[in-house]
Amino acid sequence: MINDSLEAPDFMKLIRQEKNARMRLKLLALLHFHEGKSRYQISDYLKVSRTSVNKWVSSYLSQGLEGLKDKKHSGRPAALTEEQLKQLSIFIKHRTSSCDKDKLHGSEIQNYILDNFGVSYEISNIYRIIERLGYAD
Repeated sequence: MINDSLEAPDFMKLIRQEKNARMRLKLLALLHFHEGKSRYQISDYLKVSRTSVNKWVSSYLSQGLEGLKDKKHSGRPAALTEEQLKQLSIFIKHRTSSCDKDKLHGSEIQNYILDNFGVSYEISNIYRIIERLGYAD
């Protein structure tokens, strides 16, 4: 649902009522955006990244105020069992010793874990697992 209303909410009123500091910052960014400030100016003034400002404005424009709410985090993924780690190690060993010219990338290991074990890891954790298995340079 695209926010195409001509009337902007009363951001100052919303900011004063908001208890969550992070949400107040997002609302303040939108106030400046509606006043015609560039995203660069907003990020400089609020001392936040331009990426954050872009994300907040885009979320607001596409989903309205609802788009600014923090999403629930799924929490820490379940740890792989010893058996799964052995299977993963075999996959890595086979993939790195085969005649493939392509280098094995962390994203491939990430996808293998998701497809075979149903566990989703951030890429930084994939490299920790690789190191733990003894495959790090």
